[in-house]
Amino acid sequence: MQSSGSTVEVPSTINILTHNCWGLKYLAKWRKERLTEIERAIATTIPTPEIVGLQECWTQEDYLSIRKHTRHILPHGKFYYSGIFGGGLAILSKWPIVESNMVRYPLNGRPTAFFRGDWYVGKGVACAIIQIGPGRENVIEVFNTHLHAPYEREPNDSYMCHRTAQAWEIARLMRGAVDRGHLVIGMGDFNMVPLSLAHQLITTHAPVRDVWRVLHPESSLGAASQPAEQERRREIPSARYNVHENGATCDSVLNTWRWSKQQQKMLFKGGNITVPPLTPDPRAKRLDYIFFGNGSSQSLDTSQWQIQSAKVGMTDRHPDLNCSLSDHFSVEATISRLPQSRTLGSHNLPNRLSTHEGTNETALRSLTNTALHPTLYTSYNPSPTSSLLPLPFARTPSPQNPQSTLESSSSTTSLPSGTYTEILCLISAYKDREYRQRQLRLGHFVVSVVVSIVCFIAIWWSNHAGVSFTLVLISTLNFGAGVIDGLIGGLFVGSELRALKEFEWEIANAKLLAEENDHSVAMIEGLEGHSPSDNNEASRQSNRSSEEGKENQVERKELWEKVRGSEEYSGKENRRRGHAAMTLP
Repeated sequence: MQSSGSTVEVPSTINILTHNCWGLKYLAKWRKERLTEIERAIATTIPTPEIVGLQECWTQEDYLSIRKHTRHILPHGKFYYSGIFGGGLAILSKWPIVESNMVRYPLNGRPTAFFRGDWYVGKGVACAIIQIGPGRENVIEVFNTHLHAPYEREPNDSYMCHRTAQAWEIARLMRGAVDRGHLVIGMGDFNMVPLSLAHQLITTHAPVRDVWRVLHPESSLGAASQPAEQERRREIPSARYNVHENGATCDSVLNTWRWSKQQQKMLFKGGNITVPPLTPDPRAKRLDYIFFGNGSSQSLDTSQWQIQSAKVGMTDRHPDLNCSLSDHFSVEATISRLPQSRTLGSHNLPNRLSTHEGTNETALRSLTNTALHPTLYTSYNPSPTSSLLPLPFARTPSPQNPQSTLESSSSTTSLPSGTYTEILCLISAYKDREYRQRQLRLGHFVVSVVVSIVCFIAIWWSNHAGVSFTLVLISTLNFGAGVIDGLIGGLFVGSELRALKEFEWEIANAKLLAEENDHSVAMIEGLEGHSPSDNNEASRQSNRSSEEGKENQVERKELWEKVRGSEEYSGKENRRRGHAAMTLP
């Protein structure tokens, strides 16, 4: 814990920077030289960064070097320890870090993929509470993360289930911070493209906003070569357009570490290769993000924050080596503080409905009992241009009004039911994969025991030393491999399956709440359309709606029991759809 020696005023602006440093020890080329230049870039960036999140800063040596050269602008910092080799996460701040912790993801790759390393570094969320003002309410909750890497293209990415579950976890952490009334900043290398399943979970359930899409609502949904972007039927963007408009931070033709081996060899031999800004850039995409959310405080004296600017940074090359500083570009954003207007919480719903002349009191009572579910509403701070409807019914602001978009970040608290079903299919398919993996690995263990016993029996009858040695070697290696596979199948896969069941339950629960919310919306919209002369009809419709609601509750209860009591919740059709969308490694 770090404490401040003096009282400071709440800042009017906050400059944020996130960067994947690519600091893999022994593996990343010219690591020390590049990170030295990254230190200089952070220290000289304009505007001066005040909160910095670093990913793939794997060693204490690199972290301490960055701290040393940026201490004059970022006097506070925290290096986060996790896993066997460390999580590679660090947070630097202009203001004191009064509390921090590292939250590891329950689903985080597989130990058998040792050549990928995600499981061994213990990926998670680096959390920090930063004091930016004199009062206890003047804090920022910062979340820095690095989600599981996509080693194949979606939907054939076998780790997509893990990455989606990780997005759900960080969304839950950020939502808790928003509910506590704190300013929230989430940043890092999320290894996802805009509007993917993981992205939708974060922006809907946190609730926070992707700062780049607030300012650039028409930016790309991935690389130009990916199906989601091809469906938009747009021209292949140039390198400059990708950086300035699409916010591309990875796989850009401007990044030397994404060049072909032949181009890199020419560069490393001293060749000066330049890339014209208008060069077509079909593979560039945005994987690094800054998310932002205002707290849900009901105080009239608190402040409202809005996005002022966002840009892609650290695109310059190393002055001596002529290579890019990392295989990712940075993302930089500035948020500014404005006086907050009067808030309108979900508790205002009955008063608002009562102003509609002729609305039946019984219908209202039945509605509010269902509609005002505590998990479906959060407070709402309307701007002069935003709708005064309660959260689930707020109109979507126009792309031309980014401030309004940001301030209504809580206006949607659930995804469409079909999206939850898609996630459940994904979970079901991955669970089936893990069940088969466990059977195969435990089967291998049993076979290894049998083979070892046969080898020892053969040694007993063998009269040749060479044959006996070969049998002992075979038995030892076979039994060792079998024991490792047995431990993975019996312990790790079992742990992974339990984490998957938790994730499945939470998604199924969110789906049920979303369906209840949709039902409430339909009932309220029906009531609002009636005139005073339609009181009796409104009452009859309300009674019919109540009966239909009871029937729907019975159906949802049956689904709920099915989720809780059956390992085969998603059914044969869900598994068929899920398997079609996944290639098992």
